[in-house]
Amino acid sequence: MRPVWVIDDDRSIRWVFEKALAREGIPYKTFGLAQEALAALERDTPQVLVSDVRMPGSSGLELLQSVKEKHPELPVIIMTAYSDLESAVAAFQGGAYEYLPKPFDVDQAVELIRRALDESAREAGVEEATGVSPEILGQAPAMQEVFRAIGRLSSSNATVLITGESGTGKELVARALHRHSPRAARPFIAINTAAMPKDLLESELFGHERGAFTGAQAMRRGRFEQAEGGTLFLDEIGDMAPDLQTRLLRVLSDGHFYRVGGHQPLRANVRVIAATHHDLEARVREGTFRDDLYHRLNVIRLRLPSLRERREDIPLLARHFLAKSARDLGVEPKRLAEGAVSYLAAQDWAGNVRQLENVCHWLMVMAPGQTVEVGDLPPELRENGGPTGEPEWTAALERYVEKALIRGECGLMDALSREFEKILIARALAHTGGRRIEAAMLLGIGRNTITRKIAELRLEESDRSDEAA
Repeated sequence: MRPVWVIDDDRSIRWVFEKALAREGIPYKTFGLAQEALAALERDTPQVLVSDVRMPGSSGLELLQSVKEKHPELPVIIMTAYSDLESAVAAFQGGAYEYLPKPFDVDQAVELIRRALDESAREAGVEEATGVSPEILGQAPAMQEVFRAIGRLSSSNATVLITGESGTGKELVARALHRHSPRAARPFIAINTAAMPKDLLESELFGHERGAFTGAQAMRRGRFEQAEGGTLFLDEIGDMAPDLQTRLLRVLSDGHFYRVGGHQPLRANVRVIAATHHDLEARVREGTFRDDLYHRLNVIRLRLPSLRERREDIPLLARHFLAKSARDLGVEPKRLAEGAVSYLAAQDWAGNVRQLENVCHWLMVMAPGQTVEVGDLPPELRENGGPTGEPEWTAALERYVEKALIRGECGLMDALSREFEKILIARALAHTGGRRIEAAMLLGIGRNTITRKIAELRLEESDRSDEAA
């Protein structure tokens, strides 16, 4: 993979990208001026180019124009301020892949770069694997249901609403639905509707006519037109502004739309797949999401399970991500020790599969040996037992209870409470050398209580006891 180029005259911005890309195992080069990048383009070509708009000398938009003349398929991400809407529009007019508003979230920036890298690979003619994408792995029953749903929808053009927590792989499933549909030979176009301001999103979805607003110097086709005959994936649909919801509903209802500033209706021959991590029913009740649009989108719902609902898949996914990262870096994949696998499987993974993938990338770069032990895991994962801040034993207890319930065991409350008390008292007595009063004080219970519990739990009395015992 060729490197990602970052051009910004602000050294701190370049430093942030350098650290973030190195952590993700993505090769990079940074430049302080557009002229430096243009000179380097005479000798080399990046996989993706990220550039600021306002810099001394040539601007990012001038750099974009020069790059597109020589390398029209190169994805270019333009960084610009939220208030600089005119520059953002000009960037899209100039053929930018996407724009990144400042100040930006580092994880969002890396995710955007990864999407651009995928786009670059597709444009370069890298053949996509047939069948379900290898990133969609899973042996858990919940994931097998997802695979079955993709199979059942293989001959359908129906609108699909994908729900699930952030990081569960909603775009991967959308791509799989497209790849197995009658529209597979046509474009798959994805857009995150929460990632850009409302005014820009309207132009991005529907396009605009020349002169529609300040800076609109040429007609631009929107994502509906770009996806003609194929699939349009609308991610984070729950965050769409109300007036845009109305325009989207009109397209879904009668199949026609207008470019911004246009008067000629255009037909949309597009399959829409939407996704959200929000509870849309709750948003409908709150009045922030249109009820009629919800029903238009909710033709077929596909819910993706969180990673904690499919813990048995964590070892499989971790090995896959380690191998994938090793291929990207051109090194041998590292192996997870049994203790590390168990530790990872016990976590709650608030960021789901995406968080696990990032941890595996981190391990490939930062873990010292070829075998990854628990002590090699990222510090934030080891602190307090994992990403949720819960002690390790609570995650292990949750796993035990889940498995016991699946096995159909009964009386868990009494059995586990008894075992819990037994371990606490036995360890406290061992710590105090059998002195019951001291053990009771450490546990925060009374002398009579510990004496009664020892008898009830049939704990062996220590050879040593204090006078009062």
